[in-house]
Amino acid sequence: MSQRSQARAAQDRLDSPPATEPRERYGLEVLAVLGVSFGMSGIYALLYLIRKEVTVPGGISQTTACILCKAPTVYPWLDFADYAADILSGAAPPLLALVLLARNPGGRGFGIGFDLRARWRESVQGIGFLALIGVPGLGLVWAAHELGANASLAVVEFPDVWYRIPYLLLSAFQNGFAEEIVVVGFLLTRLRQLGWSDQRALGASAVLRGSYHLYQGYGGFAGNLVMGLIFGYWFQRTRRVLPLVIAHFLLDAGSFIGYLYLHGRISWI
Repeated sequence: MSQRSQARAAQDRLDSPPATEPRERYGLEVLAVLGVSFGMSGIYALLYLIRKEVTVPGGISQTTACILCKAPTVYPWLDFADYAADILSGAAPPLLALVLLARNPGGRGFGIGFDLRARWRESVQGIGFLALIGVPGLGLVWAAHELGANASLAVVEFPDVWYRIPYLLLSAFQNGFAEEIVVVGFLLTRLRQLGWSDQRALGASAVLRGSYHLYQGYGGFAGNLVMGLIFGYWFQRTRRVLPLVIAHFLLDAGSFIGYLYLHGRISWI
């Protein structure tokens, strides 16, 4: 069966949920999962943006937003434990989403294509998404900052310890795993089961992705909105989320490690 045929069969199953699964429960699941993850992140990011626009002369463009910043203490072993706990905490919401998806739609890959049956092909697709999103994204970050629509970005501030690179790579994976499972796979699946049209669900998913990047400024919102539209459309066509997880991991890993070594060498980084 072709990938498109598999996606169509999966969509048909979503359109006819079992009688034992009331649609109202799906709405509560969406509220619960977003309430412990990106829904609240979007609210906090919006409040941060409003605060900076109101209290800082010149607004958000005169601030610096830190994406992954950790301040060391005098207890290295406690620092390590705290950082490990952060990774585990960030992995909890997508795991919750997968547990819920395992009940419906269920099946291999949790019904959203999160499995390794096409790992080599989907790794190449992930690299393609990296090129499609990453290169224009760098241009948008530069343009938004020059236009005063974005905060300056301090992408990484992390102590120079032996586990710095492994931690950055794990953080990049956690970001891709969490965002693509929750914001794309879970949310688009449940909204379709709630009777939303593909266009309406896609718009909601993309706006959510943009919202929790508002702390970066309006450019951060716009860039991630576009990324959400592209990623969400792909998922609706294929029902395969793994290439998006791979692409997001590669994008963040490149950003984190690239910033670590290029900051101060290139004027706008």
